[in-house]
Parts: sequence; C-alpha cells; structure tokens
Amino acid sequence: AMTSAQIDKITTMTRDPLLFTPGPLTTSLTVKEAMLHDMGSRDHKFMDAVKDTRDQLLSLAHVSRADGHECIIMQGSGTFGIESVISSAIGPNDTLAVLVNGAYGERIVKMAIVHKLKHHVLRFAEDAIVTAEATTRFLDEHPDITHVACIHSETTTGLFNPVGDVGAVCKSKGKVFIVDAMSSFGGVEMDMKAMHIDYLVSSSNKCIEGVPGFAFILAKRSELEKTKGQARSLSLDLYDQWAGLESNGQFRFTPPTLSIMAFRQALRELDQEGGVAAREARYRENKRILDEGMAALGFKEYLSRDIQGHIITSFLYPEGAWFKFDEFYDRLNALGFVIYPGKLSKANAFRIGNIGQIHPGDVRDLIAAIGDVVKKMSAS
Repeated sequence: AMTSAQIDKITTMTRDPLLFTPGPLTTSLTVKEAMLHDMGSRDHKFMDAVKDTRDQLLSLAHVSRADGHECIIMQGSGTFGIESVISSAIGPNDTLAVLVNGAYGERIVKMAIVHKLKHHVLRFAEDAIVTAEATTRFLDEHPDITHVACIHSETTTGLFNPVGDVGAVCKSKGKVFIVDAMSSFGGVEMDMKAMHIDYLVSSSNKCIEGVPGFAFILAKRSELEKTKGQARSLSLDLYDQWAGLESNGQFRFTPPTLSIMAFRQALRELDQEGGVAAREARYRENKRILDEGMAALGFKEYLSRDIQGHIITSFLYPEGAWFKFDEFYDRLNALGFVIYPGKLSKANAFRIGNIGQIHPGDVRDLIAAIGDVVKKMSAS
C-alpha cells in the first residue's frame, strides 16, 4: 500500500490537462497506478492478466471461446492490429473490398497496396455514411471479392457507419467482414454475432480507457484458422501470435507488460461504471452538453446530426480573420484543455472528443474556456 505522501505526489504529478481527443485519452489515477510495479513477461500475475483480458474482451462483444471466437493481443497501436488482420487474412486467391469515407478507410487501402493484395475500393463522401445498398451493388459488380473492410467510428469526421447493416449484406453474400472499431468498441454496445463481424479490431487507449501499447483482434476461430501460413509479416502474423498465446500464454516478442496491467484495471473500472451501456450513456451526455454549448457559442458542426456518433465531433472554423486554429489550440491548452486538429480534405475544421475519463462537468468547463478564448480572440 502507498503512503499518503506518495499518493499526494502522484496526484500532483497527474494533474494533467484534460484530453478531448480520440485517444490517447485522459485516464484515471488508478489506471496509472496499475503501472507502478515492474513485471516480467513470464510473471504469473502478468500471464493471468493476459488470460483474463482476452476472455473479458470477448464478453464485451457478446461472444466467447465456447462459441468459436478468439481474442489476440497484438503489440503496437491500433493500426498494427488492423495491418495484422489485413496482411494475414487476405490469402493469395482472395480479394479485399475497402469501404472508405475518411482517413482510416484510406489507411486500409494503403495497407492493401503495400502488401500487394488484390483489392477494390468503394469511396463515399467524407460527410456521408457507407450504405448497405451501395455495398450490395459493389459486391454484385465485383464477384471476385472475398473480404470486406469497413470503419465503424470514422474519427476523421465523427460519423458512425452502419456496420450491422453492411455485415448483414456480407453474411448474405458469404463474404468475410472485417471491422475497424478502434474508437467505438467499449463505448458503444456491439454484438459481433448480431452484426455478422468476423474480425473486430480495437485498441487499448480508446473507450476502455487504458494506455497505449497494444491492439486487440476479436476473431471468429474458423476464419482465424484459415490464416495459417499466409501472413506477409513476421511480427504481425495473426495466426502465429494466436498460436503463441495459446501454447504457453506467452507473446512471441516483448509484450507491453505495464500497458496490459493498466488495461486490466481499466476493465475493472468499466465494470464498476456499469459496463458498456453506462459508459455509452456518459459519452452521449458529454456529447449532448458539448453540442449545445458549442452551438450557443455560434460554432457549426461539419456533419449532419443523424449520422454522427458520440465519440468525437468536427466543428467548422468560425468565419472571420480573428480565428487562427493554432492560437485557439494554444490558449485552450494553457487553460488545461487539449482539443484536436481537423483531418478533413475539403473543409477547415477541428475536433473535440467525448471519450476517456471525462465527465459532463469537465465538458461544461471546456465550453466555458472556449467561450472565454473566443471572446479574447475576437476582441483583439
């Protein structure tokens, strides 16, 4: 147990700015404390944490090993997890369709090019969602397609693609469905079976509110078994990573020990909060307060309300020469609030996230700070 002096010291050290970003996020003090003890990768406590984590992640997606699903932890950022699936699951005779309406869909296209995979791309506007109808037509036009990849929460803009509807199309046509649920999993109810998802990929530093260090892949075992021997990378070999974890509970290469200990604590805190439903409710309330407050300050949202998720919102730059994003960002930063620049190709916007260890009161504080900064900037 720590002394009160040690706790005070950590509290002072961790009085960090609040991160209103899509991840890495503001984490709880107790999640940070879980990383205070060094741990060997063969330590029983660590191996137990890995096993628990793998089982709990499956249950968050309403599946289990008993019903034919597996969880693979992959060192690295979320992109490493996506690339692990893309470079392992698409065989030499397979063809991937990538459904794109933002930067993260485009990133999967880049992976397909780098790994020389046969692929087709179906692009939508950045302010429009992927649709089941367009996907159906595209699959009919390209009968060679075997796998379909789609982003769930496209944090370029903040829209949610209807992955359940797209999954139903894939299922009806016998296609393998890969979902990038990076910034949504844990912050929105997802049932892998109901959504017909074969591979779901997310990461440690998003809605489960852990720290960066690894991605995780939830996979249908029957699909995972087909990937044996076809990976195009040693370290990102999805099958070998799974086989290693299964044979001795070990990672093939150095695991992110402390990230996993932090994540285990984050999973406990998710459970204490009331699970995914309660976390989703908090994030939705954060977004409601943010949207109302920003509208009152005269800011306009980039997307129409009906296609937005509750993870992150894109706001257009206000009109007028007074607004300079860098100055806006720096002034907010000085007040202890970190927002996120835009990533749009067609419009000037910035983004504000609603996820992480952020509560409605924090969002109200942010709105007050933005009001203050806008007043100072527009007056100068």
